[in-house]
Amino acid sequence: MKYNMRKLSILFTLAVIFISITLHPNHINAQEHLDLNSESAILVDFDSGRILYAKNPDATIPPASMTKMMTEYLVLEAIQEGEITWDTTTQISDYAYSISANDAFSGVGLRQNQDYTVKSLYEAMAINSDNATTIALAELIAGSEGEFVEMMNEKAEEMGLTEYEFVNSTGLDNADLDGNHPEGTEADDLNLLSARSTALLAYNLVHDFPEVLETSSIPETTFDGQTITNWNWMLEHEGVNFKQFYYEGVDGLKTGYTESGGNSFTSTAIRNGTRLISVVMRADSREERFEETAKLLDYGFNNFQTEELFPSGYQLEGESAIPVAKGKEDFVDVSISDSIALPIQPEEEELYRIEYQMDEEKLNENGELIAPVEKGEVIGTATLVYEGEQNEGFIDTDAISSVNLVTEASVEKANWFMLTIGAIGDFFANIFSSAVNWITGLFN
Repeated sequence: MKYNMRKLSILFTLAVIFISITLHPNHINAQEHLDLNSESAILVDFDSGRILYAKNPDATIPPASMTKMMTEYLVLEAIQEGEITWDTTTQISDYAYSISANDAFSGVGLRQNQDYTVKSLYEAMAINSDNATTIALAELIAGSEGEFVEMMNEKAEEMGLTEYEFVNSTGLDNADLDGNHPEGTEADDLNLLSARSTALLAYNLVHDFPEVLETSSIPETTFDGQTITNWNWMLEHEGVNFKQFYYEGVDGLKTGYTESGGNSFTSTAIRNGTRLISVVMRADSREERFEETAKLLDYGFNNFQTEELFPSGYQLEGESAIPVAKGKEDFVDVSISDSIALPIQPEEEELYRIEYQMDEEKLNENGELIAPVEKGEVIGTATLVYEGEQNEGFIDTDAISSVNLVTEASVEKANWFMLTIGAIGDFFANIFSSAVNWITGLFN
């Protein structure tokens, strides 16, 4: 009987362990066990900009057609600023036509002496990753691809990309362009991006132009009477053998392949209101770039949950009030203006705290605010501090989790009589203090 009870106890324990692992996969999907088969990778929470995972994120690698995300950004910006519209038409230059006619680039077969709308060219570029339509859009916006490349690099600097070089609009190697590389670049130049900069580019693209997802999520469409297919196999394709790569929630963003850059993919997916951006660079095959992306997305969705760490109006213990000079009140309460919410791992909530940074221009030499003080006046910032081990930072320095530190009430300036009484009190207090010090010195 004792033996049977012991056996049942062991079986029960094993069952509990099995159920725990099954119901809580986040405990086995730790970052160190991802073991990604790519040279570089990164995973970013879109809402906060927090980097959830990074592997060799600053290595510069040819991004291939992921370069087209910058072209997409500049096209959408030109539309936003009224320089072109979706219905604007253009014809195909000799250069763009030569690229389209090259079988090595598998183009959509553009024809000369025919008007194409911006919308049709953009869809061919964003969905089918067509190179010639990309060049046609670059020439339409800037006059030449060379001038467009200058715009690409200027926009990269404006976005805060740290590792980048754009040498053409498509992501092709200049060496493959048969001497037609853009002016201002060399024949052996390569487009270069790091996973970090690629993710920041994608972050800006989706943030500034969320409509980009309306196109990037289309698995199949038609162009000039022919069917074109999205190279993103993680979308729900019909009638093609990509079903093993389908990932619920994926709605973008851009694949890439060149011999120099290998197989890469920038994805974005949304589940239960949480959007993630991932980048995989230089995977071994087309298939593997999607398999590795799935690992990244699983890790993000299974291991992180967005929590409100500090609510709006939160006051830091011991620093809830700031002294005020020349006011009717000697102190004013301060608090954070907005809540701070971040995707965090379970049981890590206690590893976060906030620190105040006062605006020195608001304070006098004694560290006091000077009356009058308005309610809601911004007097500094409260910055989130993480004291755990997995701290990859934020994709955008402007997105670092800090909020304004504001006053909770108004403090009026004291009237002249009270200020005079205070000054007299300070005067005699200083005399008394000096006298005490003098007398004390006599006995020392």
